[in-house]
Amino acid sequence: MTTEHGRPPAGRWHDGTPAVELRAVRRTYKGRQGTVEALRGVDLVLGKGTFSAVMGPSGSGKSSLLQCAAGLDRPESGTVLLGGQDITALGENRLTRLRRRRVGFVFQSFNLLPSLTVLQNVLLPQRLSGERQDRSRARELLAQVGLPDHADRRPGQLSGGQQQRVAVARALITRPEVVFADEPTGALDTRTAQEVLGLLRQAVDVMGATVVMVTHDPAAASCADRVLFLADGMLVDELSRPDARSVAGRMAALTGPSAGAAA
Repeated sequence: MTTEHGRPPAGRWHDGTPAVELRAVRRTYKGRQGTVEALRGVDLVLGKGTFSAVMGPSGSGKSSLLQCAAGLDRPESGTVLLGGQDITALGENRLTRLRRRRVGFVFQSFNLLPSLTVLQNVLLPQRLSGERQDRSRARELLAQVGLPDHADRRPGQLSGGQQQRVAVARALITRPEVVFADEPTGALDTRTAQEVLGLLRQAVDVMGATVVMVTHDPAAASCADRVLFLADGMLVDELSRPDARSVAGRMAALTGPSAGAAA
């Protein structure tokens, strides 16, 4: 059984290999007051066709985890695997090609190119990877995100919510195995945020993709299958089948007076 997009529905796409795996990943940075340990030996396994949210206090390592998992940053030690492939062992050119073909990205700031049309922005990952630009699929994705008549417009002619929908369509154009989303609803109003989250949920449930989303919003996190909580560079808690209230409670425990100043 497959979907109309040629990929089995979530739950039938599992071959036993995790979509994302981190093994003892460490990442440090040099700060004004010395070395900062952003990630302290993180171990993490994310199954295929799942939606995971990553939360934690400011400075807890959320962005570092996402960037290392996506191959945008390299850890000092440890191993990162995407679909079973060790990406920490790849050279920069091979890593770039892998990201373009197998990974999608959605950012808080949209990152659309203002000089390109909406359709050209959606097609950009295929253009950069040297693949045939599938205009039919791009238009299909624009219809799915509610923008079927916006293909020839420029990003500057769209609202923030519409730009983020374009960014979601762009992230899905290559049928990526994993979509990494960094605060994708941070600049959106509540209603538009829910619409964008629904699109990410659909990417998991209909297209079989794996979504990994960093967020500070308990309501956004409640759309995921699993919430991972970071503090001081370490995974300290997780919550399955979350709701907004339970997520907020866990976050309050991490950020309260007794949670530890280092977080």
